[in-house]
Amino acid sequence: MNQQTNIDDVQEPITSAPPEVRQIIEQVWQLEKSRLDKKSNSPINDDILRIVKEAVR
Repeated sequence: MNQQTNIDDVQEPITSAPPEVRQIIEQVWQLEKSRLDKKSNSPINDDILRIVKEAVR
């Protein structure tokens, strides 16, 4: 099994997810990325909850 196959296997649940789920994943990923850039250690649960609530509406 080569590296590309492994990457495809890992990404398959994301690529096959409905658009709403992919939107949540993308927004949470962006949030995490921005927090890592700032080296922020504050709680993230409220931000993730807000993202999910907005997607569900």
